[in-house]
Amino acid sequence: MAAPLLLTDLYIYPVKSLGGIRLTEAVVEPRGLRHDRRWLIVDERNRFMTQRQTAAMAHLKVAPAHNGFLLSHQERPDMLPLYVPFAGTPEKTLFVTIWDDMVFAWRAQPECDEWLSEVLGQSCKLVYMSDMVRRDVEPDYNPEGQLVSFADGYPFLLIGQESLAELNGRLTEQVGMDRFRPNLVFSGGAAFAEDDWAEFTIGRVAFRAVRACGRCILTTIDQTTAQKNPTGEPLRTLAAYRNQDGKAMFGQNVTTTAAAGPVRVGDTVTVSSYKA
Repeated sequence: MAAPLLLTDLYIYPVKSLGGIRLTEAVVEPRGLRHDRRWLIVDERNRFMTQRQTAAMAHLKVAPAHNGFLLSHQERPDMLPLYVPFAGTPEKTLFVTIWDDMVFAWRAQPECDEWLSEVLGQSCKLVYMSDMVRRDVEPDYNPEGQLVSFADGYPFLLIGQESLAELNGRLTEQVGMDRFRPNLVFSGGAAFAEDDWAEFTIGRVAFRAVRACGRCILTTIDQTTAQKNPTGEPLRTLAAYRNQDGKAMFGQNVTTTAAAGPVRVGDTVTVSSYKA
């Protein structure tokens, strides 16, 4: 008898492209796990910043704190950690650009901008997405009109432990799951079993696997050292055997129809339908 599929890890990334917080339980909301990617760092032109262009963002670590989180720079012990609340306030507002979307955002306190500009060595601002903002999932894959936070395109990313193990079996140097920034990690089943899922539940919360996630250069950045792998791994290996339309695929982009609901590490994952 096959081993059951179980949720083994939950992650939120309060600030897009910074470190994650590992949880034992989380609340599923329409635009993602509660507090996931609701904050964003933007440059002087109010355009989003990520590790793709600014690899040094990997040096910024995120730790949970009361009703918020602490940001610290692992190479700058002279900089005191910065406290950021999970929810922003509407004192100052501006429009910011993320990919092809322009959305309304709330400014963080000035000390947040100052701290980030100092540690990243460039002028930047921290902004928050309120519940009043509507940012839609890609229209071609969004018949239900689902929303997304400051994540790239979808509210959740799902990856199987066996998928990472299979990839590591092809690599000279192992990589951790943090290279791929998932929200939902499960065990059981074959490697890349999630590619075939259509509808599934975690505990009592229903999800839909929309499409495979095309990976980028961020996967080549060591999240401890902020250094890019000069050989292009693991992206190079992924591209050699997980290529689809010129992109290296790893993980599934996922939406939910749940208004809200809890998921917990140890919950059973039940697949109810598969892609045609």
